[in-house]
Amino acid sequence: MFVNPEGLHNPAPFGYSHTAAVPAGSDLVFVSGQYGSGLDGMVVSPDFAEQVKQAFTNLGIALAAHGLDFSHVVQLRTYVVNPDFEKLGVIGQAVGATPPTQTVIGVAALAMPDILFEVEAVAARS
Repeated sequence: MFVNPEGLHNPAPFGYSHTAAVPAGSDLVFVSGQYGSGLDGMVVSPDFAEQVKQAFTNLGIALAAHGLDFSHVVQLRTYVVNPDFEKLGVIGQAVGATPPTQTVIGVAALAMPDILFEVEAVAARS
């Protein structure tokens, strides 16, 4: 499903793959931006790594509501306030060993002042 063609750098340490193919007839599930919030909608921590961890926990809950898990994710879009290599490393670790395609978008701010990270996803069910 994921292909990292020769002639392009190895993106896995950065938490993404270059391409993904979705089999014909797959159902697609779109998950809106998840951030590091608790059940009350408030950010759980001012720490970037904690927000990333909680955002991916929330993404997992959203996927599970459709009977899916992270192995079904084919694309991520991540939004990072003031990105740097340290933050990219945190995201790469959170994504795991078999990363889907991903675009990291650097932003000045997100919906609320305390939010430092947000992730949205497209998942495919064959």
